[in-house]
Amino acid sequence: MQQEEQIIRTEYSELMQKSYIDYAMSVIIARALPDVRDGLKPVQRRTLYDMYELGIRYDKPYRKCARIVGDTMGKYHPHGDSSIYDALVVMAQEFKKGLPLVDGHGNFGSIEGDGAAAMRYTEARLQKITQEAFLSDLDKDVVDFVPNFDETEKEPEVLPVKIPNLLVNGSDGIAVGMVTSTPPHNLGEVIDGVIAYIKNPDINTEQMMEYIPGPDFPTGGIIANKDDLIQIYSTGMGKIKIRGKVEVEQVKGGKERIVITEIPYTMIGANIGKFLNDVYSLVETKKTNDIVDITNQSSKEGIRIVLELRKGADTQNLINLLYKKTKLEDTFGVNMLAVAEGRPETLGLVPIIRHHVKFQYELATRKYQTLLKKELDKKEIQEGLIKACDVIDLIIEILRGSKNVKDARACLTDGVTDNITFKSAQSEKMASELRFTERQTTAILEMRLQKLIGLEIEALMKDHEDTLKHIAEYEDILENRATMAKVLIKELQSYKKQYAVPRKTLIDNLEEAVVEEKKIEEMDVVFLMDRFGYAKTVDVSVYERNKEAADTENRYILTCKNTDKICIFTNKGQMHLLKVLDLPYGKFRDKGIPIDNLSNYDSSEENFIYIINLGAIIHSRLLFGTKTAMLKMVDGSEFDVAKRTTASTKLNEDDELLIVHAMTGEETVVMQSEKEMFLRIEASTIPEKKKGAVGVRGMKLNAGDALSNIYVLDGENEQTVEVKGKEVVLNRLRVGNRDTKGTKR
Repeated sequence: MQQEEQIIRTEYSELMQKSYIDYAMSVIIARALPDVRDGLKPVQRRTLYDMYELGIRYDKPYRKCARIVGDTMGKYHPHGDSSIYDALVVMAQEFKKGLPLVDGHGNFGSIEGDGAAAMRYTEARLQKITQEAFLSDLDKDVVDFVPNFDETEKEPEVLPVKIPNLLVNGSDGIAVGMVTSTPPHNLGEVIDGVIAYIKNPDINTEQMMEYIPGPDFPTGGIIANKDDLIQIYSTGMGKIKIRGKVEVEQVKGGKERIVITEIPYTMIGANIGKFLNDVYSLVETKKTNDIVDITNQSSKEGIRIVLELRKGADTQNLINLLYKKTKLEDTFGVNMLAVAEGRPETLGLVPIIRHHVKFQYELATRKYQTLLKKELDKKEIQEGLIKACDVIDLIIEILRGSKNVKDARACLTDGVTDNITFKSAQSEKMASELRFTERQTTAILEMRLQKLIGLEIEALMKDHEDTLKHIAEYEDILENRATMAKVLIKELQSYKKQYAVPRKTLIDNLEEAVVEEKKIEEMDVVFLMDRFGYAKTVDVSVYERNKEAADTENRYILTCKNTDKICIFTNKGQMHLLKVLDLPYGKFRDKGIPIDNLSNYDSSEENFIYIINLGAIIHSRLLFGTKTAMLKMVDGSEFDVAKRTTASTKLNEDDELLIVHAMTGEETVVMQSEKEMFLRIEASTIPEKKKGAVGVRGMKLNAGDALSNIYVLDGENEQTVEVKGKEVVLNRLRVGNRDTKGTKR
């Protein structure tokens, strides 16, 4: 019988909302955010556990990363090999992690953004501290194990990490609707802070910062806003200003060089290349003339970026310019978000340590409960063996008189003497009084005769004494919190002694970098642009001396101020702004620089219509005319904008701009169509519109016709055009009305 189809009716919006929330929480908890207890994301935790399971210890040979990644993906993390390998690589990069957890062998990338080699080429193993402080107690039932994705394996819910890894290594990740960004800290300082909290759980943020003054980035650098740190550590959110470390070196000839020896943590990777490009831009845009060369001499020994300066350069002002205009000073956004007690929470410095210490007490309790149980089991067996040694003759008699192990076991545990042959009634009476436990009986039955040697019995007695000491020690730790605290502190101090390193990042309150802009002396220059689009500026006197050659060789010649802007109008209706200061200024025979390189103008898409300096049009009106005879006047002040490119007019589909011209108000305008129709009108009849308007119709065009040219006549100079071999004097055309057909020529 066919089963009936089950249709569940539900509100679509509710289903989508529930599904999205489920997805978001899965990303937040199971992928993107670290757990506050071990400071690890699931992919990191699973990778380290898999390496532990594979036996890739710090004192064992390296193993191929491909093996580690494949095993992790197959057993614990079914999210693709790249995410696992990326996590493995980052845990091995000492320039990203304050405390690398993986010992990488091979090319694991560089601080300048070079990627790691493929996982088939690289090898890895656990670092010693990872093995000792992250994984060592997994065999002592200190954490819960949960089923993996297909329930064929078990994996730890959290690793028994004994140092506050969330603070030491930091964390960054993007979840759904939230982001985590925790800076790395110094291991020794963080351990001091944890010990201080254990001794005084009521410690506040300010007191804690006596031990943990601020982040300690692997790349060093300087934290410039020390006073903001207390607010950041109280709330778990804020912005840290980081600067690179700069040194000034003296060079022969009285010159100096700026050497960058440490970079902001945010600059690692591709941002080093961006910094170099930004410095090049400062030189190209003439923001500074003090830099003559820049080289990146960084190596495995460390960062070294050298800026060679010209003699007499203002070094301090240049350093401030680098802080202001490049990534040499950057902001690290802090958002100490982590999964705490199963839900995402933004935590301050003290709450993170509080969660960590609480976790340490839980780990210690479970660890010493496991150890105590083992010692109690051992004590039980040892007591049984000691007691057995005292009545060994009787036990041998029981064993020799038993027909099978079952009878012997029953006699030793419950004193059952049936089915056992004794040499005497006294022996049988003594045997009936025996009451060994099950474990003791098993140990007696498995005991070798060599244990009856005097020295062996002495060793047994000594082991029993050690066991009793351990039991007393573990019971004291479990019953007295103060004793457990001492154990935790002692362990933390041993990690600090072995693995702590000096702080790399300086913390200070530094003043805002102030750049003294050198005032540019305003002067008249001549803008020259040839027919290939190469532009430059020269002194007015240079132009006057070479006027004939300049007028012949150049398409556009403008006299303007060096502080002015050049407006480039194109047939596509765009206006591109170009700063005169960005153009090369110098000799008449210098080639110049392509306009495309200094503006958004694209010579492959647009054609020049009109080029003029902004100062010349700002107090006048501009005439705009298009191929479909749309005309308008626009106030020049509308083009005084900050954007490098702006729409100078609105064009209808398939229309293009034919003319842009600065007007005085007394001119006439002549329109010439492709079919030799001419119309001359007064410029005063063209209305003023905004630059975003299309305009009004200047001439009625026949079907299939379009304007080929628009001329502006000033009334003084005669202007002629040739039509079919005949000259047409435009000034002699009759002035007609706008929006008429005109006359045929």
